Amino acid sequence: MFTQMQNPLVSVIIPVFNDSQRLKLCLDALEKQTYPKHCYEIIVVDNASEENTEDIVSQFSQVILAYESNPGSYAARNKGISLANGEIIAFTDSDCIPAQDWIDKGVTRLLEAPDCGLVGGKIQLFFRNPDKLTLVELYESVVAFPQKQYVQEIRFAATANLFTFKSVLEKVGYFDSNLKSRGDLEWGQRVFRAGYKQIYADDVCVLHPARYTFSQLHQKIQRVAGGIYDLKTEKSVLKNFKEVYRDLRPPIEFIFKYLPDIKLNGINKKVQFLYVVLFIHYVKAWENMQLRLGANSKR
Repeated sequence: MFTQMQNPLVSVIIPVFNDSQRLKLCLDALEKQTYPKHCYEIIVVDNASEENTEDIVSQFSQVILAYESNPGSYAARNKGISLANGEIIAFTDSDCIPAQDWIDKGVTRLLEAPDCGLVGGKIQLFFRNPDKLTLVELYESVVAFPQKQYVQEIRFAATANLFTFKSVLEKVGYFDSNLKSRGDLEWGQRVFRAGYKQIYADDVCVLHPARYTFSQLHQKIQRVAGGIYDLKTEKSVLKNFKEVYRDLRPPIEFIFKYLPDIKLNGINKKVQFLYVVLFIHYVKAWENMQLRLGANSKR
C-alpha cells in the first residue's frame, strides 16, 4: 500500500458521448489541478459520438483519447481502465467540473483509510439561473446525487466522482459492460461484499449541471429504468404483475419524504415538485412496461 508522502500515479477516466463542449470545460478544470502534473494522466473514451471529440482533446497535451464502439458508459469506462497506467483510478463525467484540488483530496482520502475500496466525493449541482429554477431544476435541487447516502447506506458511489485503486478493480472485476445505467451500483456492491471500506468525502468535489428540461429528464428516466431492469435476475410473469401494480400506485412515501425539504418553501414550489415527481413516476412505469414487453434498454 502507498504512503501519504507519495504522489502515486492517477489515471482519470472520462467517458463521452456527444458532449464535446462540456468535455472541454471538464478538461480545462483537470488541467489546473494542484496535484503534480507528471503524476496524473487523463483518458477520454469516446463512446461512438457523432461529434468530433478529437478536436477538443487535441487541445490538451496531457489527454489520451481512446474509442469504444460498444454502447454504454460502463463499456467506455472499462476501455479506459484497460489503458490506465495509474495505481489509482479516478472517474468523472464529461459534464462535470472538478474542483482544483479534486485529485489531491481524492488521493489523500483514498490513502488515509486502511483497506479502502472506494472514495465517493461530493457532487454539487449548479444551475443556469439560480434565482429562477425550472421545474426540473427545482426537483433536481432536492433529490439529485445524494452521494453520501449512496456510499453510507446503499454501498456504492456514482461514477461522476469516484476514486479507487486499480488493484481493487483487478480483484472484484471491472464494471458490467452490458449495463447502460446503474453499473456503478452493481460494481460498488461487489466492492462492499469483498470486504473493502467505502468512504464518503465532502471535500472531494465536482460540480455537475442540473438537468434543465423535461426532455433531459425523460432521457435519464429511460436510461435508469433500463439499467434497473437489466440488473434484475428474476423476470417471471408473477413478479412482472406485482411490479406493474407497484408502478401504477402513486409514490406516496417518496413524496412525504421530500416535501418538508427547505428548498420547497411555499405551496407553489411543493405543487411544482409534485408535478415533476408524478411525471417521473408514470414515465418510468411506461418505460418498465415496454421493457417487460421486450424493448431494449436505452443509453
